[in-house]
Amino acid sequence: MEITPEFFVMLWGQLCWPLIRLLIFISIGLIVANLIEALNWTRWIASLARPLVQLGNMSNTAGASFSMAIFSGVAANTLLAEAYDKKQLSRKELILANLFNSLPTYFVHLPTIFFITVPLIHGAAFIYISITLGAAVLRTGLIVVISRFILPKPDISASPHETTENKGIDWQGAWEKSWKRFKRRIRKIIKFTVPIYIIIFIVHRIGYFRELEELAAGYLAWIPWLSPQAMGIITLHLAAELTAGLAAAGALLQQGALSQREIILALLVGNILSSPLRAFRHQFPYYAGIFKPRVAAQLIVCSQSFRVISLIMVGLIYYYLTL
Repeated sequence: MEITPEFFVMLWGQLCWPLIRLLIFISIGLIVANLIEALNWTRWIASLARPLVQLGNMSNTAGASFSMAIFSGVAANTLLAEAYDKKQLSRKELILANLFNSLPTYFVHLPTIFFITVPLIHGAAFIYISITLGAAVLRTGLIVVISRFILPKPDISASPHETTENKGIDWQGAWEKSWKRFKRRIRKIIKFTVPIYIIIFIVHRIGYFRELEELAAGYLAWIPWLSPQAMGIITLHLAAELTAGLAAAGALLQQGALSQREIILALLVGNILSSPLRAFRHQFPYYAGIFKPRVAAQLIVCSQSFRVISLIMVGLIYYYLTL
């Protein structure tokens, strides 16, 4: 590869600045999570999700993470990681708590999805968004049910958030405690996040992820109801981004080449096939910094598997209801 000024511009725009921005958001999330714990606010924040938390036999930490995920996924995951490292959460509850955050995480991305889809596919956007929202609600609901059966009922009297260890702590003391934890943990995050991010950037630049996505797009013929036009939407969804698939869908819908139902089903298939690989590419670098790399990989595999299953379930309901 030739080293030119354009190369350095590309390197700054596609690697350096996104990595710096990611570390900034991780740092903010880490400080917020540490402050909340130091001020003993976890139980108060968890009260926002108390009915679901109590129904699922989950801890205050899981409830606080659920509430925080509405504003910051990084802060929510950092809170879980801190509790897991202190053995306040078991591996089982860590996975369930991470999956439990599906609904608030969806709402974080909802405005972006809404303002991209509506101008391109118009009325079909409301049905598509309703289906994906239904899948997120289903995931959170199922996790509550599963947690109720496999998690023991928490012992409130033994909860670390009920102790008086942090009682009466002032802002200065909370900040000093948080800053001390932050300095210790940010070193580990940088140690894992930076090299993993660079490796994934290189792998993406050489086209490995694109080859995988195109390979997946080549095995769509087994879906009997897919027309060539619908396969084109899915291929663009896989090979490019959501916007490319939506642009193609909007053009085909405008021309009457595909019905609204075919557009929605094609977008759902593209979503199901493309999301796991993209989630790994975008989430693993910062997950591996917040959690241990092995735990990070396990969380991503579980969340994406559960997401795909829920989308398939809700998509099949839509498919048969609209036959």
